[in-house]
Amino acid sequence: MKVLHIFRSQPDENVKELMEAFSDQDEKKTALYEPGVDWDTLVDDIFSSDKVISWW
Repeated sequence: MKVLHIFRSQPDENVKELMEAFSDQDEKKTALYEPGVDWDTLVDDIFSSDKVISWW
């Protein structure tokens, strides 16, 4: 299962632990808090993933 993790802010230790629990072999992470987000790629990743988890 392909999982996409989207972070709006820097993940803390609790988020990192939860993310590990939901992770799979095929995963991708996108950090919206970092400059230079490629929005076209993000949209493609959202639609090509089986599961998308947004971490706020």
